[in-house]
Amino acid sequence: MDTFRQLADYQLDVLKEIGNIGAGHAATALSTLLDKPVDMLVPKVMVLPFEEIPEIVGGAEEVVLAIFLRVVGDAPGNMFFILNLESAKRMLFSLIGMELSDSGEYTELEISALNEIGNILAGSYLSSLADFTRLSMFPTVPSLAIDMAGAILSYGLLQFGEMGDQALLIDTKFLEGNEEVQGNFFLIPDPESFGKLFAALGVEAHESTDDH
Repeated sequence: MDTFRQLADYQLDVLKEIGNIGAGHAATALSTLLDKPVDMLVPKVMVLPFEEIPEIVGGAEEVVLAIFLRVVGDAPGNMFFILNLESAKRMLFSLIGMELSDSGEYTELEISALNEIGNILAGSYLSSLADFTRLSMFPTVPSLAIDMAGAILSYGLLQFGEMGDQALLIDTKFLEGNEEVQGNFFLIPDPESFGKLFAALGVEAHESTDDH
């Protein structure tokens, strides 16, 4: 699997393009749902080891909000959309016009709204990936958790069983007016799925090392 850490720039460009198309689909769906313009950007895409995910989101002990689900179909895996709590608040306020209660806890309506956003994102990115790869991939119903990043990933391991050791990170920025909300979207293919995905994209695992 280490070969995937050495992907050539053009291979990452393919993944970024998939992310951009997915973000475009998600922005359109969110704009329709909210009846207001929403733009989304994908500033970067990278492949990283599973154990480095907590570092990306602020550390294993950082309390975050995560929407996670199982991907089923030809290339099964797991998906996590992770926001820090401040970003989640800004998303609810700027995108949906909601303000958190004084207790800081999330109401059932707020959790439902965040789940719906996660559902739209997951569906849009998977649809984009499926179009490029011609593989069948569908999201299950999302779950939402607020906990330390390390605990959420451990729970994901318990919930879904075996987790792939490489993750595809799609850095996601929502823009609405002057407000910007950043989140991290992780696709963690099952061990046998990573090769399928890259083969379907016309990228062989050994290509990234043969050039050296």
